[in-house]
Order: sequence, then structure tokens, then C-alpha cells
Amino acid sequence: MSAARQPSPTVRDDAAPAPAAAKKPRTPRARRAAPPHGVRPAPVLGSEERARLLEGRHHDPHAVLGARTQRGGVAFRVLRPYAKAVTVIAKGLRAELHDDGDGLFSGLLPLTAVPDYRLLVAYDSDEIEVHDPYRFLPALGDLDLHLIGEGRHEQLWTALGAQPMEHQGVAGTRFTVWAPNAQGVRVTGDFSYWDSVAYPMRSLGASGVWELFLPGVGAGTLYKYDITRPDGSHTVRADPMARSAEVPPANASVVTASEYEWQDTEWMARRGARAPHQAPFSVYELHLASWRPGLSYRQLAEQLPAYVKELGFTHVEMMPVAEHPFGGSWGYQVTGFYAPTSRMGTPDDFRFLVDSLHRAGIGVIVDWVPAHFPRDEWALAEFDGRALYEHQDPRRAAHPDWGTLEFDYGRKEVRNFLVANAVYWCEEFHVDGLRVDAVASMLYLDYSRAEGEWTPNEHGGRENLDAVAFLQEMNATVYRRCPGVVTIAEESTAWNGVTRPTDGGGLGFGLKWNMGWMHDTLRYMSKESVHRKYHHHDMTFGMIYAFSENYVLPISHDEVVHGKRSLVSKMPGGDWWQQRAAHRAYLGFMWAHPGKQLLFMGQEFAQGSEWSESYGPDWWLLDSSYAAAGDHRGVRDLVRDLNRTYTAAPALWERDTVPEGFAWVEADAAEDNVFAFLRYAQDGSQLLAVSNFSPVVRHGYRIGVPEEVPLWREVLNTDMEAYGGSGVHHRQALRPEPVPAQGRPASLRMTLPPLATIWLRP
Repeated sequence: MSAARQPSPTVRDDAAPAPAAAKKPRTPRARRAAPPHGVRPAPVLGSEERARLLEGRHHDPHAVLGARTQRGGVAFRVLRPYAKAVTVIAKGLRAELHDDGDGLFSGLLPLTAVPDYRLLVAYDSDEIEVHDPYRFLPALGDLDLHLIGEGRHEQLWTALGAQPMEHQGVAGTRFTVWAPNAQGVRVTGDFSYWDSVAYPMRSLGASGVWELFLPGVGAGTLYKYDITRPDGSHTVRADPMARSAEVPPANASVVTASEYEWQDTEWMARRGARAPHQAPFSVYELHLASWRPGLSYRQLAEQLPAYVKELGFTHVEMMPVAEHPFGGSWGYQVTGFYAPTSRMGTPDDFRFLVDSLHRAGIGVIVDWVPAHFPRDEWALAEFDGRALYEHQDPRRAAHPDWGTLEFDYGRKEVRNFLVANAVYWCEEFHVDGLRVDAVASMLYLDYSRAEGEWTPNEHGGRENLDAVAFLQEMNATVYRRCPGVVTIAEESTAWNGVTRPTDGGGLGFGLKWNMGWMHDTLRYMSKESVHRKYHHHDMTFGMIYAFSENYVLPISHDEVVHGKRSLVSKMPGGDWWQQRAAHRAYLGFMWAHPGKQLLFMGQEFAQGSEWSESYGPDWWLLDSSYAAAGDHRGVRDLVRDLNRTYTAAPALWERDTVPEGFAWVEADAAEDNVFAFLRYAQDGSQLLAVSNFSPVVRHGYRIGVPEEVPLWREVLNTDMEAYGGSGVHHRQALRPEPVPAQGRPASLRMTLPPLATIWLRP
């Protein structure tokens, strides 16, 4: 507004705006122009304070900007780069401020108290009316700051990040970020045309948290933080606590607020009724972005639940869904730990997918990656100019295998960031399990490090005690806060007590991937049948330690990439029939073996090629126009029947983790490539599993059984013609004969199909 049209600070609110030509030109830097008529000069900022403010080094911009009473009236000071004029407006008040240069405007008005005012900011082509961000009190409470300082804020996402809210009666967004080493922090975004000067944040003391409430900013806004490092240089960073992000390769954070209404109340109420290690637990692992390439979360919700339910899996396990810049990392190099990847939709769209799976009766496990993070310069690495999320010791910070950085588990704020993140996925997205990636790399200080590249712990050992304490805290917190959730460790060593409760000194996981069983049995299966007798122990060795932990038997994505070949292609020889038969027999053995099951997508229909995230499973193999489609559909039908029979047989899952649930019948028939064992439920009901990993039919084969069972009926046979087999099976129930076998007084005289597993029940 021109001075000629504003004779005093009490001109009516409804005065007409001045034409653009009448607007006052910008005053050169450091030159103080004559004040508008009726507005006295405000106290001049000292040169050092002015420089700190303009350079983003000011720790308390609210002490300089905004309005405050002082001798002679109320002083106003506003920082609006590129503005031509700034006018204070309130009831009965309209006063143009003096242009101090460099985007600073100020004035002293003859008022007795700070009014409920707004700012009218004029630019070259328009003017906008806004609330002044610097008239608001901190929007973060003392309790939040106390918990952050203690490293015990279990819902950290409610305190840090961008939170749309109403504050002092005004709608806007509270921005909070932890950056204790910063000289100053400013928030920038599309609301400021990515110019960060106008919005410096205030430090909230020893907590290391910086805060600013921006009125008028809401969901959908893009933002980042401009951080002034200790050396005075600047870095612009995405929000570590962002709940949403731009679609990569763009990397700005996005203000978001959930409006989703869950429909899974019944599921959530009953999911914890039975402990996972005593329940049917059959997992279909998938990479969401490539399961059906191009589908959104909501489109996946239309197809995935029906497919998984038809196959009979109890759970899906999603490879990491947290935001990551490089799709080729499959999600294992996370930059946005609190943001579901925006490649397939919004956070509420992801909630819809989880909800849809729950309503289909399917549990949801997500891969969680607290072992490391990438070095992208806009993300967590040296976030505020110094090592912050990573360890201070460069030898401890650098992950030797993946070119990434390891978290500093001994720093309470970092531990809080991760523990709260685990809780976040369970509470905000209703996930039923967290599969924790690369636990072994966290537990050992010398993991993938040569002598001299690591330092022992305080006791002289190789254990990372900080990581142990973190994992224990994470598990204890998740189980306490989120009933029915299971945590699963991908841990490849013999660490004692991975699934032992924390109060007994264990890590506190619910389940552990049995990597040893997987490697051993796949080694056996990769041998020609005539050579398998020399590797017979690979199939039996797992039972020596089967009850030391609560195990999952994983045929995961890691086993079908990088030259390892798909599961069916691991089977020896060039005979396609034998490869598929061995594939089916192995699945039958796996589903009957103690431990829960996990199978990666594509293996359920014997995909021949390795998985690639660029195109996903070879669904065309199931197309009726493909000559061998029946073979692949047969394997898929077998997986369906394995799951259905498994779920209906408590003997296969009720006592998975105790010796009383298992007994070998035949463990030494190396020459025959035959294995047989019994499984027991708590009520004494039984299931007999017999596998013949030889391509010949074995007639009249004796298998010892309990003599008190009068009849045995075949309930599953991987050699059935419907599955692509030869059709050798027992049409009639089998009656035990009083002929001793394998140390038992009675036995069944059986015909064992070639390369097949059969299940029998009394």
C-alpha cells in the first residue's frame, strides 16, 4: 500500500488496494528508507543478528520476528524476501511496515497490546493475506520434548515431522525436526517457491529439536529442511520423519494426514488369540511393485487378497514398502522410514491394501530395515553436518557389504527413531508382523570386517551390545503396545536366544528364519538323485537344532536371484518332468517339516526363470495358450492343497517348536533317498510324511507306524496327475501289518511314487 493512501495506522480495513504502479519500490540492502506515515521506526537489528537471521544461523527467530510490546507501542518485524510491501491488518488497523531491505520489514505502532493481526504481503503481480508464523507459541509440548530427550517417545511420529493441526485457533502445519548440531534450520517448500530464507525455525533447547508452525499450510504440501551446518555451509534435506514423499527420483517430503477409516476391527480383535508359533503360519512373500507391475495399492487390493486366499496362505510378507530412491534395491536401502513408497499411491492407499487383506483373512508382514541406510546427500547421512544417525566412528558407521551406513544404536535418539518406527508400522498401518532384515550384520562388530577394521566391545568381545539392547527394546515395545503382532528375525548365525523372551536374556523375536535348513536342503536337492545319498545328512541335520528357536523355513527372494536360479531350476538334470516332480516333492517335505513356511512369488507355479524386479513373475506360464501351462497350474494347485491340508492338520503346526511334536520314522535310508517322520498335535492326532527323492517307484516299501492306529489314509500326494505327476498313489486306506520296521512293531507296506512326498493321516 502506498504511503499516500495510508495516513495513519487506524485507516479502515476495507480501503481499496493500490494499483501496482503505486507500490513502493524495494529499498536497497542496508539502507533504511523513510517510514510510512504514522508508523514509527522499530528498533534496528544489530548487524550480527541480522546476518544470523538472513543466513539461517539464528536459533530463536521468534525473538526477532513477529510482534511484541515494548516502550512506545508494539513492534512488528517480518521477513518476506521478494515482497514489495508488507502491511499489518487487524480490526480497525491497517499499517504498512517500513522496508528495511533484504526482505525485512518493520515498524512500531502506537498500540497497548499485540492485536490479533494478519499480514498483507504485496509482490510484483499480486498480494496475499496470511497469518504471521512468528506470532505463535511452540506447538510441541513439554512432555513430548522430555520424552524425546529421554529417547523414550514411543509415538515419535506424533511429535516430529510435519503435522497438520489447528494451533491457537488457526489451521496449519507444525514442522519439527531433530538436528542438534545445526547452527540453524529453515523449512522450505512449494509454499515458498523453494526459497528458504523466509521461514527460519526456532531451537527448542537441549532436545536438539527445531520447530515452526506455518499457518495455512496443509496436506499435499511439498517441503524440505535447509540446515546450516556447524561450518556455516548449507544442506537441504528431506524430513527423516516424513509420512509421505514424492515419487522417486524426486525426493521432497509431503505433508500428509490420514483420513482412512479402517474396516478390520474383527481381524484386529482376534489376531492375537493364538501365539504364531502355535498356529498355522504359511507365508507368501512378494515384491509389491513387481507382483503385477504397474498396479497401484488400490489395484493390488482388487487382485492380491483373492489370489493369496485361493492359494490358502495365512500371511503375505511384503518386501520393504518404506520409501527408497533406487527401485533396484528392492526397498532395502531406505530413505523414508516413516513413508510407504509413493510409487503405488498414498499412505491411505496402502492402508486400504492392508485392510483388504485383513478382510480376506490374510495377515500382513512387512520387511523392516533397521540395519543400515544409504548415503544420499539429501537424506540421513551426516544429516545436520555431522554424524547423527550413523555411528561417530567411521569404522562403525560404514557397512562393508552394501556401501551404506549403519545406525548408531547406542545413541538414545537414534534408538528411539527406530523403535518408534517399528511401532508406527504396527499402529498406523495395522501390520501384523515385522520381518527384520540383516540382523546378523547388526549383532556382530566384526561382521564382514577383517582384523584391524573393528574394535571389541567393553568386555573384549565381538558382540555389538548397543544393537542387542536396541533389538530387545524394539521387540519388548512392539509386543507390549501391539497385541497380536509377531517379529521375525532374518538371522543367519548361531546366536543364542534370538526367539527367547527379553526377560530371559534373549533378543525377544517371535520367529527366526532358518537359513541353515534352507541352505542344507537346497544343497541336497541340487544333486542328481544317484549322488544324494552322499548328502543325506543335509536333509536330517536341521532336526538337531530344530527346537532351539521358533523357526520359519524360508524359500525367499534371496534364493531366486543373482544367478542362484529359481527353485525348480535348482533341481538337477535337463528332464523337465523330473525337475517339476522334485520341486513338488520338496514343497511337500517343507510343508510337513517342523517350522513355518515361506515361499516367494513365482515359485508357487514353478517359474523357471530367476525373479527380476523389472518384470516380476512369469504369469504367462499359466496362460492356457501356452503349451505347458497345465504343468505350471498343477504346481500351483499343489501349493493350494498343501496349504489347505496343512491348515486343517494341527499336527503340522501346533507343536512346531517342541520335540514332542516330531518323531523320525526313517532318517537313515540314504541309499533309497527316502525320509519319513511323524508329526503330533497336542491332542495326540498324527500325520505321517514320507518323501522319496529318487526318480524310481519303490514298491512294497516298509514304513513303521504306531500299532494303535488301525488305518491310514493318504491325504496328499505330490505325484497326483492333477499336479502334473505320474499318478502313483494309494486309492484305499492302508492297514498296518504286524511286521516290525524302523524300530516300530507295525508297519505300512507302501508304494512310494517317484520324486514325491505323500502325507497320511489315521
